[in-house]
Amino acid sequence: MIRVIPLGGLGEIGKNMTVVENGDRILLIDVGLMFPTAEMHGVDLVLPDFTYLQDKADRIEAIVLTHGHEDHVGALPYVLRELDCQPPIYGGALTVGMVRSKLDEHRIRDIEMKVVSPGEKFEAAGFEIETIHMAHSIPDARAVAVHTPHGAILFTGDYRFDQTPVDGPPADMARLAKLGDEGVLCLCGDSTNADRPGVVPSEASVGPALYEVFSRCPGRIVVTCFASNVHRVQQVVDAAARLDRKVVLLGRSMRKNFNIAAGLGIAKAPDGLLIQPREIGDFPDNRVVIVSTGSQGEPLSALTRMAIGEHRDVELHADDTIVFSATPIPGNERAVNTTIDHLYEIGAGVVNAADAPIHVSGHGSREELKMMLNLTRPKYVFPFHGDFKRIVLHAGLAEDVGIPADRIFKGRNGLPLEIDDNGNAAWGEPVGDGGKIYVDGPDIGHPDDIAFGERRQLADEGLCVVVATVPEAGEEPQPPEIVFKGVPFIDDDQDEALIDGLSATVEDFLAGLEVEDDLDLEIAEDELKAAAAEYIRTNMRRRPMVLPVLLRG
Repeated sequence: MIRVIPLGGLGEIGKNMTVVENGDRILLIDVGLMFPTAEMHGVDLVLPDFTYLQDKADRIEAIVLTHGHEDHVGALPYVLRELDCQPPIYGGALTVGMVRSKLDEHRIRDIEMKVVSPGEKFEAAGFEIETIHMAHSIPDARAVAVHTPHGAILFTGDYRFDQTPVDGPPADMARLAKLGDEGVLCLCGDSTNADRPGVVPSEASVGPALYEVFSRCPGRIVVTCFASNVHRVQQVVDAAARLDRKVVLLGRSMRKNFNIAAGLGIAKAPDGLLIQPREIGDFPDNRVVIVSTGSQGEPLSALTRMAIGEHRDVELHADDTIVFSATPIPGNERAVNTTIDHLYEIGAGVVNAADAPIHVSGHGSREELKMMLNLTRPKYVFPFHGDFKRIVLHAGLAEDVGIPADRIFKGRNGLPLEIDDNGNAAWGEPVGDGGKIYVDGPDIGHPDDIAFGERRQLADEGLCVVVATVPEAGEEPQPPEIVFKGVPFIDDDQDEALIDGLSATVEDFLAGLEVEDDLDLEIAEDELKAAAAEYIRTNMRRRPMVLPVLLRG
């Protein structure tokens, strides 16, 4: 039996990771992450829940990567380290170069990494596997065909059918059609833009638009886009060169990715065009273009730090123009809007995709998803890479092109699609709840492991610390020490009365304790917490976290 088990990427945007089981042999397709939302207090990164693989790590024979975006490769260091496994990793040249750099940063160096060309076939986990050239917003994007006796299971990865890509040939539609002729058993297709009509414009249309915008800017230009979007950075470099402007690549990931791409011959800049951040002041404002990270409003990104006046090398001016050559990922809109508001406060100009055609999506829209379905003509369709809305919409497109509804599987993380020895597909038993694992500093864990609920309560309601001394037998309780943090009161006149009332509640609790040598302070603290919380809830109409500390006299 073959099982396709998505561990991430279904019912959400990001952290794409899929297990393909062939009996007791395992193949992984992509190992991605997601960036935390504002509600994930203190969390650095969000990973797929790979607990299912904990006792199966020795059965993982290979990892195949569709492309180098973080939502498809970013979890690799954590998964490899936590599972303590070293399977070979396959991908395109740029993908392998970016992943090798990432693993080096995590001091993971004993992994065999194999660059495979489009159309090249190799064996892993009992399957014959090939990668197929696709177009996306990063070079070296691939679809992955896992060949089975009943036809190929085709993982599209992220794609669009750009007919004039800036980096070479368009997606290999001929091979996709040939796969359709040979028989595609199951299409695991990108659903990201299933809600957008039509066809995505070509990346080639962005370069002229950037040049036109640049030509109207009187001062410095700051372009923000994804650091991995080498195509876009290259077009910014080309437009700047035509206008005789120097280019600064700002942000470690921006410089690293461009240098990796340049080393592979994918990106290039004329001699003397690129300058260091410290050299910005050596040139007039109308001779400088800065390419920066921060298009998603990330708190520590270069653009966000510039917007709040905390960047070490760049202080924004009122005549600067900030060009957003990206659109917010769903969930990041608030952070992006906050950054834009800071830019307006400075007096800088802001240009985004609503003002000029300076961005196109890397994901195919509805007509392109239909084209994929018609080219490959799959027996089964398994919509991937999208929230539930987009998965349902993608399923509807499959029905529109003639796929029977009972052959379309609208899944979720942790729910396996099982293919029997006759090539028939059906749902299997869930392997988990499809949850998340959080990276919190040097540690990773499930929500309960990092006290997620307590962090949320602290952020929303504040903290009340109650320090009290257990009286000796026959003694009167001493007044406790009470400290509130982040808990607003109505006015100053009520502060003292409220705290006096809480202090009296604590003293009453202490007076009622049966003081013994074997008094369990932990149990007593829990009871004190309940009493204090009830008083605060009743009299202050607040629910702060109550932290009781009981000391012996």
